[in-house]
Amino acid sequence: MILETAILNVILGAEAEFEAAMTAARPLVAATPGFLWIEVRPCIETPGRYLLLVAWQSLEDHTIGFRQSDRYEPWRQALHHFYEPFPLVEHYGDSLFAPSKPGRSPRL
Repeated sequence: MILETAILNVILGAEAEFEAAMTAARPLVAATPGFLWIEVRPCIETPGRYLLLVAWQSLEDHTIGFRQSDRYEPWRQALHHFYEPFPLVEHYGDSLFAPSKPGRSPRL
């Protein structure tokens, strides 16, 4: 699994509009072969900041399968105008730790 990450700094005052646009745009990314799941979490300490996490089966599912698809342009038009500055998108490999259950320590 590949984990796509980005810190989304949304223009202050546009948070509700961004959240509605993200909710509406979610099916665009979810329809991509190799898409596993998406999370968008608001930052507790910094207003207007969100953490984007998208899990893909492979890097190419994101970089080619989504970004070069006909769904990417509507995604871009719906969301990119909210970001200031534009986010750095990075991809990460498998976790160093096995998944843990609540109350249990993770293992190496």
